[in-house]
Order: sequence, then structure tokens, then C-alpha cells
Amino acid sequence: MKITVNHPEYEKNVELYSKDGIELIGNLWVKLCTQYKLTHEITWLGVPIIQLSEDIVMMQELIWKVRPDVIIECGIAHGGSALFYASILELIGKGFVIGVDNEIRKYNEIAIKNHPLSHRVVLIEGSSISPQVIKKIKQFTKKQNKIMVILDSNHSKEHVLKELEIYQDIVTPGSYLVAMDGAQEKVADIPNGKPEWKEDNPLAAINTFIKKNKNFQVDGHYCRLKVTANPNGFLKKIKEEENRELL
Repeated sequence: MKITVNHPEYEKNVELYSKDGIELIGNLWVKLCTQYKLTHEITWLGVPIIQLSEDIVMMQELIWKVRPDVIIECGIAHGGSALFYASILELIGKGFVIGVDNEIRKYNEIAIKNHPLSHRVVLIEGSSISPQVIKKIKQFTKKQNKIMVILDSNHSKEHVLKELEIYQDIVTPGSYLVAMDGAQEKVADIPNGKPEWKEDNPLAAINTFIKKNKNFQVDGHYCRLKVTANPNGFLKKIKEEENRELL
């Protein structure tokens, strides 16, 4: 069985049951989910989470594996993802989420603070790259051993690259710096997309960051379901002994 895609810029004709076939179907499904905002249909414990279901499962795996003391989330939207991370930490029995957003809308703040998992969430309003916000984050994390960071705020290349450069020093060795929504590049051509997304996206920032930073490596294990908004976005901070082995 073959599948054919006719695009103004290219044509693809691949075997459905092949590596190329599953890659193509995965990319097409991300386009459809974005076009029809299917991620907006998902809630976590009653609060909108705005993530692909496959990425939700992968984040659960990652958090359970790393067992961080703190998860810093830049860009909280409605708060569903912060509560999702908090729920995994609750099962682990430790840790809290620092949710950072340039604007925390009142009704979202109320929903988070009134939630049964609110005791595991700290909210900071302000830009994720502002010195004042970074100072507050460092105050909360200075005594914590394992720190994970998730970048899901402004998705421009410039902003994400600044976040990567700042938060690389906050993430602890062996943990992860997760840059969300690199698939913005892949959905630039959907009807609701924007042409500038083709070049101006988190994946471009990730690729630039990885080229000049040897302390992080892309962990493709968390993109193995093929349907993901975060291609190459799971960045593991290499421990010192791992770094020596690579030299």
C-alpha cells in the first residue's frame, strides 16, 4: 500500500508500512491537529493542557525517569500542563513546579490555585528571560538537586535561543531542557499557519544551540511515537563523566 502527498513544493509517494511512511503520517497528523486545534480539546484533571496526547505520555515517562525536585515551565497558558507535571510529582512523592508566564490571566490563576495539586505549583509572572524572573527562579531552586526545564512560551527562534542559553546553567546534569513546539516549522504551510514559521521557530533555535553546546545532546527516545510537537526538543544535559567519555 502506498500513500501519495501532492504539495505545491513537492510530491511524495511512499510505502505506508515503511519508515518513510510512518514519518510522513506522523507529520501529516501534526498538521491536522494544529489546523483543527485538537490539542485544545484535551484537559488534564479538569484544566486545558494544549499538548498532543503522544507528547503528554512522553513527558510522563521523562518525569518518572528523572524524578526532578523542580520542574520549571516557561509559558503556562491555562495551567493544565503545570498541573500535569505536578500530578506526576505527587505520585513520585516530592517536588514542585515553577510556572512562569509573561501574563497569568486571573481566571487561569484562580483555576490553578484552587486545584487539589496547587501545593505543588509556584507561579511567577514576568518574561522567562528577564533578570528579575531568573533571580526569583534561582532563589526557589538553589537548594534543589534535580532541576528540569520546559520551554513553552514565545516560540520565535530569537526568544527560544535566549531561553536555551539562560536555562542551560539552571538544568542539572542528567536532567533535561525540553524545548517545545519545534514542529512549528512543519505546520507553516497549513491554512492557519504563517509562512514565517518556516524559518522562525523553536527547532531552528534548538539546532543553533546544539551546534555550539557540547553539554547537551538530543535524546530522540522521546520522539519515538513519531507524532510530536517537539522534534529534537528533548535535550539531555550530559554528566561530567559522560562528557569525558565523548572526548
